[in-house]
Amino acid sequence: MSTTGLVLAAGGSLRLGEAKQLLPYRGRTLLDATLDLARACGFDELLVTLGGSAAEVRERVDLTGCTVIDNAAFSSGCGSSIRSGAAAATTGALVLLLGDQPGVRPSSVAALLAAPAPLAVCRYDDGLGHPFLFRRPVFADLLALHGDKAVWKLLHSGRHPVAEIRVDGPIPIDVDTADDYRRLLEHQ
Repeated sequence: MSTTGLVLAAGGSLRLGEAKQLLPYRGRTLLDATLDLARACGFDELLVTLGGSAAEVRERVDLTGCTVIDNAAFSSGCGSSIRSGAAAATTGALVLLLGDQPGVRPSSVAALLAAPAPLAVCRYDDGLGHPFLFRRPVFADLLALHGDKAVWKLLHSGRHPVAEIRVDGPIPIDVDTADDYRRLLEHQ
């Protein structure tokens, strides 16, 4: 089945106070690292949502191979980016990746794609975490998401069977605060 990768990178970085997509990481930017990960997954289609700092991201991040979705409603929460991505996806499955979480492994994405359930999530040593997999029967629910944490509410709603895919190690760090960024730099 063909698959879309959706990288959420539209946030305004309010908790961090600067554009986290552009933070230096491994000689480039944090978003570059996440897009490199997404490209390594071999998606048939790669979408990235931009909103806050979109002009600067377009100038400084390598968006080669990505279809950029401008999300003017980014300040209403990541639900708006997920809705935009689900509406644009042309494949039968969508893998949701966070633009500030470059530590996800392509092998974790491959394990998600092997799950037969309409919705799958990674079960790390310390809990559930991204990425998520949504098959086409879940897309209608994705198009109705609002606010932050909406995808987690869908996951726990009982509306769809959910496969928890075992992934060794802790949940990869996602950067919301300066402390998160420091921890990421310490573990690179």
